[in-house]
Amino acid sequence: MQLATDPPDKGRRPVVIVSMDERNTHEKALTVLVVPLTTTIHKPARTHIQLSPGETGLELSCIRAEDITVVRKSDLIESRERLRILSNSRICQIAEAVTIAMGCPPQK
Repeated sequence: MQLATDPPDKGRRPVVIVSMDERNTHEKALTVLVVPLTTTIHKPARTHIQLSPGETGLELSCIRAEDITVVRKSDLIESRERLRILSNSRICQIAEAVTIAMGCPPQK
């Protein structure tokens, strides 16, 4: 879990980094792919995934897969809390929600 300020007018918000570790740690890659979290939870949608406080270290939060974006690594701010690593099944669930947000039905 990281905090990002991109886009600047949105202010800081927690994000889940969803790009591959090879990209995240590559010295020439200046950006990472992230999905922002929100604590404002509206009616459920297929592109929203609720994460428990145990998963994030935050209050009950929701990933909004339709808001996936790229942020500069230099705009990431270290979290005050211990960083959490989501399970592989959660990351795959996020990937499926992003696919749905792109208008592609999930593969069965």
